[in-house]
Amino acid sequence: MMKLATAAQIKELDRRAIEEKKIPSLDLMERAAVGVAQAALDLLPEKYGKCRAAVFCGAGNNGGDGLAAARMLFLAGVQVRVFLVGDYEKLTPDALTEAGLLSECGVELIFFDREDKSQTAWAHRSHVIIDAVFGVGLSREIAPDSRYAAAVELMNRCAAPVVSADIASGVDADTGRVLGCAVQAKKTVTFTRKKIGQAVGDGALLSGEVAVQDIGIPSVLTREAPCTAQTVEADFLQSMLPRRKPDGHKGSFGKLLVVGGAVGYTGAPYLAALAAVRSGCGLVYLGVPESIWEIETVRCTSAMPFPLEDRRGALSRRAFPALMERSACCDVLALGPGLGRRESTRQLVLEVLQATEKPVVLDADGINALEGHIDSLDSRRGRTTILTPHDGEFARISDGLSNGDRVGAARCFAAAHGCILVLKGHRTITATPEGNVLVNTTGNSGLAKGGSGDVLTGLIASLLAQGTPAAAAAAGGVWLHGRAGDLAAEELTPYCMTPEDVVAALPKAFREIIG
Repeated sequence: MMKLATAAQIKELDRRAIEEKKIPSLDLMERAAVGVAQAALDLLPEKYGKCRAAVFCGAGNNGGDGLAAARMLFLAGVQVRVFLVGDYEKLTPDALTEAGLLSECGVELIFFDREDKSQTAWAHRSHVIIDAVFGVGLSREIAPDSRYAAAVELMNRCAAPVVSADIASGVDADTGRVLGCAVQAKKTVTFTRKKIGQAVGDGALLSGEVAVQDIGIPSVLTREAPCTAQTVEADFLQSMLPRRKPDGHKGSFGKLLVVGGAVGYTGAPYLAALAAVRSGCGLVYLGVPESIWEIETVRCTSAMPFPLEDRRGALSRRAFPALMERSACCDVLALGPGLGRRESTRQLVLEVLQATEKPVVLDADGINALEGHIDSLDSRRGRTTILTPHDGEFARISDGLSNGDRVGAARCFAAAHGCILVLKGHRTITATPEGNVLVNTTGNSGLAKGGSGDVLTGLIASLLAQGTPAAAAAAGGVWLHGRAGDLAAEELTPYCMTPEDVVAALPKAFREIIG
């Protein structure tokens, strides 16, 4: 797992290193530049003397990083031109020092002029570009008619790979949102810790390969620094996945009740149950409307379907007693796949949520039932509830994502309602009631197909039933789901893979974890 930081946390670390540990800020800048310069050199052919580099710098300390990196490239033999996108009189003291050191080498700052064809030509003929215009402190939109926007556009038009210093200019470090326009980096050398905005949203796509450069912040400070966000990697699963007892029996590995389905939506509950069985759950019961029970019986060989009272092809509110009776002997309830949005079904969901003490994984139409009835979720505070909405479902039960901050929205919702929220999408976010956030790192566009979410529901519920802690079951289920999707895509391509293929690839994903 990799810890993620906000811009404010990084600024505080820098401040403490400078003020409390008496580390010169220029030393931090020089170490940062070493990483940026080396990343640029790694992208060049072996004979540096025949290579050109264009370095775009702002007036802040991020620009200072770029100025120092430019000097290092020059000293390595690279032909360098440095374009100042900001105002010379606004250079920070450290950036001004770096400009002087660069000048001593015979390389002068060139004020960036979008109309200067020689500058444009140099950038287009360069073999590598360094982006050091804006750092993590950018919080306002880049004006579309500004020279900053022109510099970003030029860097993106060039064929040469771009190395961004700390963060791709134009990306919000805390949300991953594009602030007007942003650089598309081939590689980002970020300092001290990876930023949240480089792991989520458009920032995850624009950052390219992200390398973390140690700039000399004492470890005692980084250990003390708060961390409420991190990525989920394979090591997370290795530490959290329960080991199977050699003498265990089917009752030892969890009992799960999946409830869902309606006429026209018979695949969803089946896929959830199939994923639960495939991921190790000992006993999987599948409660479906009586009108589709025979279909599920034919499909299921390992899960155990049973009929529940229905009304016009969907679960009836009168199924409540039978559902509660069956759930009493189970460890976890997965509620929602393919339920439909009939009023009687919605009432059933709300009654079950309030009545059961069992951990619940709520998905799809189970989540939609909360629209206008969020109090039913609030009533479960203190009990385990995992919600797995996509953006549309999330918007129905919350203030949505109008500000583009998926991490903040997920964190606030989970804390406000005492649940674990799995906000599905590119780089799915798992948020806990305590305010912690886990960002997924697996998955591909082949998972963007109907049925994939049902597989995820079954997988999370299965891990939970087997004894995995709730947050780990949620985030770990997302990782395994995405990793199985990646394995399926490698064999079948994202175009051709299906949710069933994701289930079939789960054994390989598990094998990578358990060895």
